[in-house]
Amino acid sequence: MENIREYLTDLCAKAKAAQAKLALASDEMRNNALEAIAEAIVERADCIIEANRRDIDEAEKNGISRAMCDRLMLNEERIEKLAASVRKLKAIDDPLNKSESWTRPNGLVIERVSVPLGNVGVIYEARPNVTVDVAAICIKSGNAAILRGGKEAYNTNLALEDVLRAALEDAGLDKELVSLVHDTSREGSNTLMRLNGYIDVLIPRGGKGLISAVVENASVPVIETGAGNCHIYVDKDADFDKALNILVNAKVSRPSVCNAAEKLIVHASVAEKFLPLAAQALGKHNVELRGDEHACKIISTTPAGEDDLTREYNDYIMSIYVVDGIKEAIEHINAYSTGHSEAIITEDASAAEEFLNKINSAAVYHNASTRFTDGEEFGFGAEIGISTQKLHARGPFALEALTSIKYKIHGNGHIR
Repeated sequence: MENIREYLTDLCAKAKAAQAKLALASDEMRNNALEAIAEAIVERADCIIEANRRDIDEAEKNGISRAMCDRLMLNEERIEKLAASVRKLKAIDDPLNKSESWTRPNGLVIERVSVPLGNVGVIYEARPNVTVDVAAICIKSGNAAILRGGKEAYNTNLALEDVLRAALEDAGLDKELVSLVHDTSREGSNTLMRLNGYIDVLIPRGGKGLISAVVENASVPVIETGAGNCHIYVDKDADFDKALNILVNAKVSRPSVCNAAEKLIVHASVAEKFLPLAAQALGKHNVELRGDEHACKIISTTPAGEDDLTREYNDYIMSIYVVDGIKEAIEHINAYSTGHSEAIITEDASAAEEFLNKINSAAVYHNASTRFTDGEEFGFGAEIGISTQKLHARGPFALEALTSIKYKIHGNGHIR
């Protein structure tokens, strides 16, 4: 585009005008729009899937991994799940206009009320389901969605934008509440990060590189979602059957997502028995294993390098580390984790409690898969992302995190 700033400013200005009206709309109107969106994506599934097939074909030509292609893919089942997720948002309490009030000694009545953030920008990569999730969450919370997806899902996102905007109009709302940025260049992304006055909050969803670029370059407020260098620690008192089931689920069910396990840490006293079982279970799914010196002595695996400690693979790869005890496991995880999700597998309640208390991550599990770190699984409805920062939002965040507060003060001629 010749003038990307002019294009984005116009897009965001239209969204801002539409959002001002949405902020005054009733919960019923916003819920009706969600129902229209859910119906529309199912009714037009064929055209969405056809557009998605073009993106998949292009991705395969470009040698994108099977895990990333899976992340990109939409089929009828996934579209049905998307529609179901949108409908679940309807049943959640309205996050807007929640209020509490108190009276000061001088008689002033102060009321605190939840209000929308405004224009919510999201920069994301090859997951077109984000387009629907973010649009729905923004509508429910009274915000406008400015969506900048990756070039890998360009055709799918264009099709989804058409469906979403038409559904909004059918529900009596302004189509400008959902806008896809058609420019996928780095210049466009950088410009969006600096549209102060037009973007009220910017949320990056993707790999470490994308998130770092947004955090380092944005001048607008950012809610940082985190890459998922997630760990599973198998303690000396672990139930091996539980550990293997959880390990395979956390690594294999969807290896390209941020809550997939990337690292396996094993207590030295059980490593010789557990690691061959783990290698066999993961080997059935063609998971490539990389191990530290101790692990390499027990199973046949590629030596792990220095960068493996911090790397989020998003693929059928896992690295293994053997530790002398829970203290070393906790120190290792806190040193190399991205603060996303970690799990301990143990039947020792005191060890579990120590792990849960001392691990410095947003979600910490005992005898459960890291794959549960998800807004819907936590009962929040569809999520906007998983935050690994500590300000405003942490862990799976959705409706409540997209609201701010306003104070309404009632007086009777009060002066100070």
